[in-house]
Formats: sequence, C-alpha cells, structure tokens
Amino acid sequence: MRICGKVIWYVLFISCCLFTQAQEKIEPVLYGDMDQWVVRKIKESGLIGGQTKLLYEIGPTDTIIGNAPYKNRGGSPWATSNVMAKVGVTKTNTSVFSEKRDTGYCARMETRIETCVVLGLVNIKVLAAGSMFLGTVHEPIRSTTNPQSKLGSGIPFTKKPSAIRFDYKVKLSGKDDRIRSTGFSKESVVAGKDLPEVNLFLQKRWEDSQGNVYAKRIGTMVIRYTQDTNWVNGATYRILYGDITSHPDFKPFMDLIAEEEDFRYTLNSKGESVPIKEISWGTKDEEVTHVIMQFTSSHGGAYIGSPGNTLWIDNVKFVYD
Repeated sequence: MRICGKVIWYVLFISCCLFTQAQEKIEPVLYGDMDQWVVRKIKESGLIGGQTKLLYEIGPTDTIIGNAPYKNRGGSPWATSNVMAKVGVTKTNTSVFSEKRDTGYCARMETRIETCVVLGLVNIKVLAAGSMFLGTVHEPIRSTTNPQSKLGSGIPFTKKPSAIRFDYKVKLSGKDDRIRSTGFSKESVVAGKDLPEVNLFLQKRWEDSQGNVYAKRIGTMVIRYTQDTNWVNGATYRILYGDITSHPDFKPFMDLIAEEEDFRYTLNSKGESVPIKEISWGTKDEEVTHVIMQFTSSHGGAYIGSPGNTLWIDNVKFVYD
C-alpha cells in the first residue's frame, strides 16, 4: 500500500507539472534571442583621433559603413546605449556588445569610462553604463543635457503578460561606492554599490491637447542583482499589477516615476520629445497601451556607476498564464 501511495503521488505530481506547462504560453520578444546584430562602422572626427569605431545594434544581420544616424531596422523594437554624437565633433559610445554564446550570441552590457582626447591634450572622461531597451534613440546626439530626452522609451503594446523570462549572467565591479563622471565637472563619489537592473513597466498612456503625455502604471517588475552569477537560464520574474505599494515584494525603486530627473521620454503627436508623466497607479483590469523594458549594467542613472559592472542577457520572452 505504501508503494502504491508513492506511485499515485508521483503520477499526480507529474500530471500537475504537465498541466501547468500546458497552460503557460511563451512569446519571444522579436530579436530577443540576441542572435542577430547590426554592426555600424563610424569614423570619429580627426580632432579626437579619427578612429573608426564599431557600434552594435540589435536587429537583422547587417553592416553599415558611414556616419548616418541609426533608425531601428527590420521591425526591431530594441535600442541600445551605443550612440553617435555630434557635439562639435563626431564621437561614439559603445557599451553594449554582441558576444558569442554556445551556437548563437548574447548581449553584454558594460559600465565603462569613455574617454575623449582632443589634439592629444584635453582628456575628457565620461561614465557610460551599458543599456538595451525597447524603444528608440534620437541620433545624432547633440548635447549631454537631459540624456533621457534623447531616447524614446517604450513601444506600443496592449497585452498583459504574467512574467518575463530570460537568461542572464552578472559580474559586479567589487567597489563599495560608485562614481559620477560627466566629462564637464570633477569626478565625484556616489554612495552605494552599483547594481545591474532589469525593469519593466506596463502603462496606459494618453496625450492632451497641448501635447503633454501622461500615464497610469498598470504592471511593474524591477529586479536588481546584488552578487556575481554564472549563467542562469530561464529566470522568470512575475509582473505585479495595479497599485503594488502594499505588496510584500514592493521596494521604493518600483514606485511611480515622479521625479523630473527620472522621467522617461516619448515623441508626442507633434514629433516633440516630451516626458511621460506617471500620474497614478492603474488597476489590473485597465487597458495597456505601452511597455517599457530595460536591461542595464548600472542602476543609478546617467553618468553614475562603477566601471567593470557587467550584465549579460539572452533569450528574452514574455510569459502568459
């Protein structure tokens, strides 16, 4: 009887697992397997050395030679922190890389110091975190002020996934504090360890007659990694719906984006880059119009981080119950 009971329990357990898997629907994010990349060959200005730099973008396999502004290709929803700037001179930043993994590729994001030597004399150092996100970059970048306004954060999206799933690997810098380096002021210390972050926000957006864009937060997922890892495959993170401020998993960095310096931006119907003002929490039953999703090697915002922080990402998918 004891053996029979164990057999019955085992059969029920396997049946339950199979039933759960059968109910789960997986939807890969387009180009989220990180196996296709666009390689851009950009020649920087002679004033700063005139080197040809490689910039990597997530999209259909191709090579682009020349200093043309980049627009997402092949329907790719992804943008990166790899950019071409024209601020008096043509300068690039590369902090996201295509890296071989098994039989395909993955994305590697690094926090690093980007240097700019002018005529061999002026050495400007800027801290750049590696970041990839759903959205666009408004190239060429023409100023260093208000970096978020140069990005279009999020894409149209109407579904309500229960979770996101991806493979990841983490390597922290080992530093206890971060630095802030803008290239135009003295480098300073920022308290607190630098952590890679993944965030996802489901929003209901609308625009008023003046072109201002507002949003309700419908779904939220934010995770920060606090230790080194080897590859973790199929990591799954639940998306929390509605007002989550009383949820046991809520942390302050999951709150509505209410501070001006933290605002994400989008293009309004007039083609202007405007902040997305999150005014309230929505409910799980309200419609979703857009999704913001970002993977970054540093959590502190523009010009803040610890050189050496690295985040690898592969096989990004939405999960539906």
